[in-house]
Amino acid sequence: MNLFFVAFLSLLAALGVAANPSYGAAASASLAKARQDAEARGYTFLASREEILTRAKKEGRIRVLSSQEPEAIKAMTAAFKKKYPFIDARIEEIGGLENYQRILQEMKAGLAKSWDANYLAFDFYSEFVPYQKKFDILGMAEQGVVQISPKLIDPVNRNVVAIQSNMQVVAYNKEMIAADKVPNTWEDFTAPELKGKKFLLDIRPKPLAALVPLWGMEKVVDLARRLAAQQPVWFRGEARQLTQMVAGEYALIAGPNYKSAKTTRDPRQLLEIKIVEPVPARFSEVQAVLNAAANPHAALLWLEFQASAEGQKILDDVDYAATIHTPGSIHEKLTHGKKVSILAWEHFSQMGNYEKEIVKAYGFPRAETK
Repeated sequence: MNLFFVAFLSLLAALGVAANPSYGAAASASLAKARQDAEARGYTFLASREEILTRAKKEGRIRVLSSQEPEAIKAMTAAFKKKYPFIDARIEEIGGLENYQRILQEMKAGLAKSWDANYLAFDFYSEFVPYQKKFDILGMAEQGVVQISPKLIDPVNRNVVAIQSNMQVVAYNKEMIAADKVPNTWEDFTAPELKGKKFLLDIRPKPLAALVPLWGMEKVVDLARRLAAQQPVWFRGEARQLTQMVAGEYALIAGPNYKSAKTTRDPRQLLEIKIVEPVPARFSEVQAVLNAAANPHAALLWLEFQASAEGQKILDDVDYAATIHTPGSIHEKLTHGKKVSILAWEHFSQMGNYEKEIVKAYGFPRAETK
């Protein structure tokens, strides 16, 4: 069939649907029902993108706290300003437990009035949530008002969006340990030949916490005890340790972030990455609009843009960080066909508690490297 004719028929069909009164009535009824449901839950539901844009134009600015890497912030901000030139966007990087606690205390004291959108640290997730504006982002996404995948929105706290994913891997110096000696499973780290300062292990147990959804707490705690009995080299934070591995000081590290290993400066290309199943993965860079936001609609556009296909591509290109639920993302491709344990929304708020139990099983170790 002639391609032009096919396109013409498609156009006619689209016009027929759009002109069909019953279609318009059904769409209006669906939006009205979604708004009614949102308001019954105490949320605000905006029924059209035009309304969001109009209000955002009047606001004309946003101020954001983000825990993303500086390169990601710079690239995302530039692209956002290009798409929305009427919004003056200023994004400030924030990191570290002390800073998260400070911001949280400011929120509780009613002093956090300078920001429109913010990062909700998973360590204190439940404490951050009450200070976020109750936009029904999930409802608006389901109705197509905002273009965000519903998978990236907390189904309980419907105003919170995950912008990134992390996954934990095994990294090793290929000159110091042969590839066939690198563990194939997390349990392999308990083998006798790896006892006695043979591998690095972070005292903050992100990899094990992310295994809880698939394995359950009992199995994870048992593995934690066995890993501690291996007498690993304990550390806190991974950037320095990965650099030291490149320098030949250590051979093997269990559970660094994939993106940390990939972005480590490695001129001789000594650092290798192994993806071990089940792959521990988790949402990261969780953001929301602050209750006290002066520019909430501009902030809503900021969340949407980061979660969009364009925003996710930026994160992959500069930081290997687009979410595991983003089709074609690095995380999605690397885990395709593999057994994955995802610390998604139903577990996200519990990650801090999971880590506490695992650290207890470790025996409350102290970092040995700096």
